[in-house]
Amino acid sequence: MSRIGKLPVILPAGVTASIDGYTVEVKGPKGTLKREFSPKIMIALEDNAIKVTRASDQPDERSLHGLTRALINNMVVGVSAGFEKKLNLVGVGYRAAMNGSKLGLTVGKSHPVEMDPGPDLTVTVPQPNTIIISGIDKEKVGAFAANVREVRPPEPYKGKGIKYADEIIRRKAGKAGVKK
Repeated sequence: MSRIGKLPVILPAGVTASIDGYTVEVKGPKGTLKREFSPKIMIALEDNAIKVTRASDQPDERSLHGLTRALINNMVVGVSAGFEKKLNLVGVGYRAAMNGSKLGLTVGKSHPVEMDPGPDLTVTVPQPNTIIISGIDKEKVGAFAANVREVRPPEPYKGKGIKYADEIIRRKAGKAGVKK
């Protein structure tokens, strides 16, 4: 049995869930998330907790068991607490600013890069070198943060670029110099 899949997803106060066939809808103080899951996995709502089970030990069902439970848990956490990714800009002249609803990045390119986070995400720039992306859908928050980082990934020699706040950049030594 899957160690993750067998754990029930407990619904905190203020969060409600409804299951319609293979579709799970979770409502909470931050919003509503709805997702359809594989028909190979059974999802049931019992005693203010969502339980995920599988019919057999087939490899495809085993792989879906823990995944389904983790996705439902992420939905519950998202509508109750939300998700957040923090990015840092490292480099001389590298800065970020909000231009209306778009994120403007000046990161050493010949033009400023503008990115639209969409209606589901909230992007704040508390300092010119810090970006905070938040929302209720973990996938969308992570995907937008990855797209922002992709504009200028950190390089290993000086560490310049856009990096996650908790990311550690492995540094390389530069040129060794001329031997005599």
